[in-house]
Amino acid sequence: MQEITIRKIKESHFPASFDIINLGDLLVDINMEEGLHRHDFFFLMVLEEASGKHHIDFNSFSIASNTIFFIRPGQVHELILEQGSKGYLITFDANFYSFSSNQEKEVFRKVIQHNYYNFDNEKFEAVLSIFKYIFNEFTQKKTGYKEVIKANLNVLFIELMRDIMKNNTQKKQNDPYEQELLEKFVQLLESKICTNKQVTEYSKMLHITPYKLNAITKKMFGKTSSQLINEQIILEAKRLLLATSNQINEIAFKLCYEDPAYFIRFFKRNTGYTPQVFRQNFK
Repeated sequence: MQEITIRKIKESHFPASFDIINLGDLLVDINMEEGLHRHDFFFLMVLEEASGKHHIDFNSFSIASNTIFFIRPGQVHELILEQGSKGYLITFDANFYSFSSNQEKEVFRKVIQHNYYNFDNEKFEAVLSIFKYIFNEFTQKKTGYKEVIKANLNVLFIELMRDIMKNNTQKKQNDPYEQELLEKFVQLLESKICTNKQVTEYSKMLHITPYKLNAITKKMFGKTSSQLINEQIILEAKRLLLATSNQINEIAFKLCYEDPAYFIRFFKRNTGYTPQVFRQNFK
């Protein structure tokens, strides 16, 4: 069975993997064109000046100045950056960015749930300066540069979290406990969706009742827990349909459906298309 192309982080000077490149140097007279693929690492890109196209899990995002993209391992994306674009691209794996406290872990968990950030000029300059500092440390490799880079990543993630909190305050203040449960539920969906498709299974993992989980998802997203589970199944199915040439029955088995016909009916009920028609229309 064909798998979605997975880009692996290249070896670097760190025992754990980390890299940063200056996009301005790379894209002087060429475009960056990356077809549908997924990573086994975190992808963090800041764009000072840019034009192009970016699709993350089949959602379109604006390529523009003063923006940041943060992509988690496993997400599928397609990127075109046109020549002359400027910014920095950081890649690192889970082994490199380890947590020294629960607070760091919680901040990171919150910021990786958002793929797209956009800032005003003043805030963006502050964020961009962190990327520049990390780039200089990585290039010069003076004594203690690894620790300096990790410390600056912590500062960057706090800035991103502040942006999330600011936007949440402007909308409505959610209960912190319920927000944390929701974020954990979303993370579980990404990692467990093949083998776990029932609300009761997720509520047990979160140590709450199915009723409580459903109440939280309806309050936060306006959707039931079952709807979110179904959406995650459909998302992974779309990834496999558009980024591989696997047969429909192979995709059904990959998603742990023993009966491909049931999978086809499920997909059509939720999208309006059979898997084959979806692939033909959108690939």
